[in-house]
Amino acid sequence: MKISIASGKGGTGKTTVSVNLARVLNKEIILADCDVEEPNAHLFLNTNGKSEEVVSILVPTVEEKLCNSCGECAKICEFSAIVSFGTLPLVFPEMCHACGGCAKVCPTGAIIEQDHRIGVVEISHDGNITLITGKLDVGVAMAPPLIRA
Repeated sequence: MKISIASGKGGTGKTTVSVNLARVLNKEIILADCDVEEPNAHLFLNTNGKSEEVVSILVPTVEEKLCNSCGECAKICEFSAIVSFGTLPLVFPEMCHACGGCAKVCPTGAIIEQDHRIGVVEISHDGNITLITGKLDVGVAMAPPLIRA
């Protein structure tokens, strides 16, 4: 059985209901705190044995020696994460949505995708409850890839 508790409004008691429901069910429970900007389910549990996995997205870098300044990478980017004015492209990693389009359209192979850390996923335990918590790094605005991780 899967139970999801969600709301767009803060302070409605989602975490309180989730943690207490997990506590009263006397079976193995996976509790996922997907409020990656401000996770707080851990405050209501006595967790131990925490493991952590870094979550990254692929963002472009420009290999200057290969780039012919054609601007195709900037033209395809829907989020203006790459700009080019007839010069070497300038990349804004914090705006990139990791679609990979820029690397695909680059005629010279000058766009190389590299890992860019956006946060971590932590796994901890409290009795029969396994808590999975996503934590977005400060200043990062890309919550969906971390939630999917």
